[in-house]
Amino acid sequence: MDHHLLALLLLLLSQPLISLCFSSTKNDVPLNSFPAKAATTTQLQMCQLMGMNCAALTDFTFSFRGFARRGGDTDVHSHGWGLCFYDGKGIRAFHDSEPAADSLLAEFLQTHPVKTFNMVSHIRYATRGAVRLENVHPFQREMWGISWCFAHNGDVSYFDRNVFAGNDADCPATAPKVNESNRSCVKIPWIGKSIGVEDTGERYYNPIGKTDSEAMFCALLNALRARFDTLPSLPVLHGAIASLCNEVVALDFQYEGTTIFNFLLGCGPHLQFAYSWPGSREGSKVWNGLHYLVREPPFGRAHLSDCDYSINFASVTKDDDRVAVIATSPLTDDEDWVEVKKGQLILFDDGLPHLAPDDCFEAELREHGLVSDVMPRNPQLEVDMRRYQLRKEFFQAAAI
Repeated sequence: MDHHLLALLLLLLSQPLISLCFSSTKNDVPLNSFPAKAATTTQLQMCQLMGMNCAALTDFTFSFRGFARRGGDTDVHSHGWGLCFYDGKGIRAFHDSEPAADSLLAEFLQTHPVKTFNMVSHIRYATRGAVRLENVHPFQREMWGISWCFAHNGDVSYFDRNVFAGNDADCPATAPKVNESNRSCVKIPWIGKSIGVEDTGERYYNPIGKTDSEAMFCALLNALRARFDTLPSLPVLHGAIASLCNEVVALDFQYEGTTIFNFLLGCGPHLQFAYSWPGSREGSKVWNGLHYLVREPPFGRAHLSDCDYSINFASVTKDDDRVAVIATSPLTDDEDWVEVKKGQLILFDDGLPHLAPDDCFEAELREHGLVSDVMPRNPQLEVDMRRYQLRKEFFQAAAI
């Protein structure tokens, strides 16, 4: 990768005017008209998500080119951006607190194709947490010897530090600085009752920044870590994550129906979960949900919604290529996108959506289940398959 680093250094010393997609597409809206300032919870906009999951190694330059324009050019998400993609078991991560549309680092990624099976990206519109690098998604953690990454769009007040730090009568009304006497006041909330784990007081994963998103990511991992002592099969993992999502949105009544909960969760080089509990802020017409499409043969032409750029995929793909693209709102204006249903959790693997737990066995049979050098695999895959009452021919095809 030395030549890529050299190219990045040269790019940082040059003028970032390469094509229409790297300069403002609104001549009357300068890029600096969206200053990066700390935001309040009364703002009407939210962050945006983008993910890709592929059957063959694929670069993400086309989709990211359009997505980055939303970071301060065609939209107002100008409070930073991030992108993570899997390289084997590892993650290459890029984060910037500058607007994506004006970022030389984002431009570098658009002009230097890198191939991956799995990537997650996020452009930020700050509502909780200042405009600082530690608050930029996607967030990353290691669990079970696997790299996980998480990006979120929405509002979940239950995980707002200014809310949960004041829930205890002995805690200040505003988020305190931690010390020995008030450590419990800044402990992130516990979820896990829905999967049979009670709060023991331990918080193995804790947020670094001040966003509700990172706190929620840590809570999700804390619950899964407490629940499993062997790697779960993908249907069981799907069921556990779905239960935890239901547990989170069930808390919505406490906050007058304001919870908006959309996320992308990468859990290894092949697997990505997408969940949607959509909505819009009071007074806003901006709908925050998730959409996806699957590109597969026969490939055709696609045109980006956020800049005048198109590509004929038939000329740059092979017969075994297949790509699922997930985004807050469609990235192209000439393809058929599917909106994720409210409360739906989808596992993407091999460029395909798996909509129900038993569908996830297909990924297991592709040998794309969870793999770790430090935690044993679930020895009861056959038991799980029978528990989900898979048809007999499915077992025979799997040689089980």
